[in-house]
Amino acid sequence: MITIAIEDGHANWYEIEPLYKMHYAEMEKRRIEQNINISPYNPRLDQYFKAFDEGWLLNFVVRKDGEAIAYSNVYVTNDMHNQDKIGQEDAIYVHPDHRGRIGRQLTKFVLAELKKRGVIRATISTAIDLRQSAIWRRLGFSDTATVMTYSF
Repeated sequence: MITIAIEDGHANWYEIEPLYKMHYAEMEKRRIEQNINISPYNPRLDQYFKAFDEGWLLNFVVRKDGEAIAYSNVYVTNDMHNQDKIGQEDAIYVHPDHRGRIGRQLTKFVLAELKKRGVIRATISTAIDLRQSAIWRRLGFSDTATVMTYSF
């Protein structure tokens, strides 16, 4: 049985952390292949926990038979330029063994929840496999910027 819900990201951090580490490792591998320097996994837990506790970072979790298999963390805030209520994806990840439709289901769930909360615009990025952008477009996202990285 598959369930998707908003959970307490502070309380479940250590349960979900294996997924966070897998996500980071996949992103790190791609960046290294591009000769982009990236530091080892070392999250700023104090800041994550504060954001979860204050309610402006939402933790969406997909579970299969009770086991976490995917997650998305989304910041909900006001645009600094015009005060629009916006959602900014911090991370979205599906365990490799469960990829296929789970990511789409999770994204649709997240978008529906953001809309209920009055968010008028949400942004997402692709950090592991740039081909994922095609999935986001099919779900209604539009290309609005190009993110580029310069490594020192």
